[in-house]
Amino acid sequence: MSRSDLVVRASHVVTCDDAMTVIEDGAVAVRDGRIVAVGPAPAIAVAGAEVVEAKGRILMPGLINMHCHAGDSLFRGLVENLPLEPWLQTVWKAERAILDPATCRLGAELGLTELLLSGVTTVMDMFWFPQETVRAAKALGIRVATGGIFFDPPGMDGHLADRRLADAAAFFNAVEDDPFVFPGCLPHGTYTVSPKHLQSAARLSRSRGGFWCTHAAETLAEQATVLERYGRRVIAHLADLDLLGPDVVLAHCVHLDAAEIALLAASGTHVVHNPMSNLKLASGFAPVPALLKAGVNVTLGTDGAISGNDLDMWLAIRLAATLHKATTGDAAAVTTSEALAMATRNGARALGAIDRLGSIEAGKEADFILVDIDRPHAVPLFDPVTHLVYSAGRGDVTDVFVAGQRVVEAGRLLTADVGALVAAAGAQRPRIAAAIV
Repeated sequence: MSRSDLVVRASHVVTCDDAMTVIEDGAVAVRDGRIVAVGPAPAIAVAGAEVVEAKGRILMPGLINMHCHAGDSLFRGLVENLPLEPWLQTVWKAERAILDPATCRLGAELGLTELLLSGVTTVMDMFWFPQETVRAAKALGIRVATGGIFFDPPGMDGHLADRRLADAAAFFNAVEDDPFVFPGCLPHGTYTVSPKHLQSAARLSRSRGGFWCTHAAETLAEQATVLERYGRRVIAHLADLDLLGPDVVLAHCVHLDAAEIALLAASGTHVVHNPMSNLKLASGFAPVPALLKAGVNVTLGTDGAISGNDLDMWLAIRLAATLHKATTGDAAAVTTSEALAMATRNGARALGAIDRLGSIEAGKEADFILVDIDRPHAVPLFDPVTHLVYSAGRGDVTDVFVAGQRVVEAGRLLTADVGALVAAAGAQRPRIAAAIV
């Protein structure tokens, strides 16, 4: 067996498979970056392998954050107490003032470090200079789904609409066959990108086997703008442009009617629920129970640290499981299993990677995390899934493995100097603050 082969034994293995199987006193065996066996610890052979004893830990899949703007971590807390539209104008002013490849790389490193330390092993990210996000992700050891940005006004990267398609094509070429990168096209939204450019982005992504992602139906103002401009609501507009389907990921989907939900379900379009961002920007409550009932694949995201102030997927899981109980008056509106699936296997399905990510099963990539349960808020433990959804937090994540390689050990990131990164990001504060004066 090679040096990278290992067996991890844990008090509980929460597989996040279709049955949400939990194995008490379980173990996972890894060879060449893939899981080769899962089961009760005594049944897993350990000869010649590195053995990690994780007593007092839950082993579970790494979290999949399906909507993020990691580079915006540089602007955390800069713009507050505004709804989305005026908030965006201030955000874009700050971004335009300081963003370049170097600052985008720094912001990406900061955001992706936060994600890794909290147990996220894959993230879909939308930000300027996406190749810098890829460079940061590769250095840190996290998987990333990203690609060319489409935006009709002059962008914060200095590029104009007429070069977006070439930029996106160049990105596909640069990351071709990279197992750590899911390439796609990411238009900002139906109110900032014309039908022509939305469709050109989709033609490119589909020709290259990539994904297509945009913000959709996030606010009432967005719905009103699109309705006035095109005579139809956002989801119907996308449908008329042939921009729904199993290769499409729509972030937010807060303001939907029954007809729009039916369109999403029939087309196999994926939705990303971003509860913290929706709350903080007063965007509203996404109809998640109705989406789930219709059969829509609902995933979870944090949005950027500038709209939610952190990139905490554990908070997103808890909010997804609780908010909709209150809005519907139904205590079973979103179950614990559904909430945890949104952050794991549902994200893998949206990426077209359910065959290799999202659950602890033989044959899949060895992306998993260890969650400490030797803590006052974790005992007595009756149900590991309930604990993960309602009680666990990012501070409980002790170890993170991606493709069988440990990138976080005992809460310490092994792939970057976190102290130096924090200092470098903090040094940007005066320049950023001055940008919105």
